[in-house]
Amino acid sequence: MKNITAYSIMMIIAALTAVMTWLIPAGNYDSLTYNAASDMFTQSGMELSQSLPATQETLDSLNVKIPLESFTSGAIYRPVSIPGTYNVVESRPQGFFALIMSPIKGMIDAADIIFLVLFIGGLIGVMNMTGAFDAFISWLAGVLKGREYVLIILTTALIAAGGTTFGFAEETIALYLILVPVFMAAGYDAMVGLASIYLGSVIGGMSSTINPFSVIIASDSAGILWTTGLSGRIVMLVICITLTILFILYYANKVKKTPSSSILFDQKEKLEEYFGMHAREQVPPMTVQRLLILIVFMSCFGVMIAGVTLLDWWFVEITATFLTGAILIGFIARIPEREFVSAFVRGASELLGVAFIIGLARGISILMSDGMISDTVLNHAGSVTAGMSEELFVNSMYLIYNGLFFLVPSTSGMAVLTMPVFAPLADTAGFGREIIVNTYLYGQLSFLVIPTGLLLPSLAICKIGYDRYLKFVWPLLVILLIVTMVVLTVQVNL
Repeated sequence: MKNITAYSIMMIIAALTAVMTWLIPAGNYDSLTYNAASDMFTQSGMELSQSLPATQETLDSLNVKIPLESFTSGAIYRPVSIPGTYNVVESRPQGFFALIMSPIKGMIDAADIIFLVLFIGGLIGVMNMTGAFDAFISWLAGVLKGREYVLIILTTALIAAGGTTFGFAEETIALYLILVPVFMAAGYDAMVGLASIYLGSVIGGMSSTINPFSVIIASDSAGILWTTGLSGRIVMLVICITLTILFILYYANKVKKTPSSSILFDQKEKLEEYFGMHAREQVPPMTVQRLLILIVFMSCFGVMIAGVTLLDWWFVEITATFLTGAILIGFIARIPEREFVSAFVRGASELLGVAFIIGLARGISILMSDGMISDTVLNHAGSVTAGMSEELFVNSMYLIYNGLFFLVPSTSGMAVLTMPVFAPLADTAGFGREIIVNTYLYGQLSFLVIPTGLLLPSLAICKIGYDRYLKFVWPLLVILLIVTMVVLTVQVNL
């Protein structure tokens, strides 16, 4: 089991999920969906489907404490669970054929992000052909000589800033093949590069301040202003990102001084070959052409960020941006058509394994949805906290969210699924609903280790085993788990 691949891990989890659908009773909450074309709500359940007026009175009558504007503006577009409507339904166990078909269904359902990953791979393949990366890495290594630690601080902090403001998560997939070689050229191992990117993204997300895909949609679903509790989340962001950077720096300095202390030391040669470090021994010069190529390449990320934050772009538009960038770079570098296509396809093929992992992960969610056990877990989680003290209640909710994110590794999906059900529990417990929002946010700490989200695709890109990563990250996980529980205990008593 020590060297088990990510693909086998995902299939084992899928098999266990299928078994769960035979053991856990099926159930569901009625859901509420807004239809913009008819300006009506649709309440859907196993025994009921009806249209309702799209008014605040309708929401209040259903005990859905969400402003009407959140639906009509499109801020909430997923079906919202209706509190108090849980019903046990006929069991829908997922058998062998459902298990076998789940990866295929998952790849179809996740086609948008899979195409993004493949097109990013194609762009990287074209970039590698130009030599612009090699020239840039050589230049940057010279600039940071003796101050390599700055690279860790800047990368982790900037990505965390993206995570806390606009949910910089899936977009980081594009950064590993670019930045990890930079960290390796600076004398660190691939784990330092992976950690600076992935941990920065997770910490930013779990300490979201203005992230529309997380804290804003969760606050709307809880029926409160997203600014409620903002100061506490800012403090949490500062604490967690500081601890994370210090943790990475400690490991990085140890590896730099004693390379044999690296968790990946026995893979050093293979990783250097994979990231093309040996090929970079003959560094091409930085020319005007290569500088222009780098500008176009970096502009792709600028356009992506602007599109997501200002124009409501998502995977299709982002993927088209990277394709356009690859074509422009091909023209600037004067790459012949046949060689361009070959480089693009070769680069995409390097990330095909990542695409399979994404499909496997999505297939697990489909198994759970088809087996109708998600709402049962949610209903039971809400009932076990009844009668607890404030401190025990809030920390129990926090641990519950850590577990739920394993089942539903989507921040926006988790918000609309759980917040209408869990937020009213704060009223009976005697504290503000923003505390429930915070338990949801801080519960994203589980993304540090759960294999059903972006972790395994990120590890696959970097050719790092899940077991090696867990050995690296578990001390930080324990530290942050304790810190978040202490912070929540303090917040509930303020």
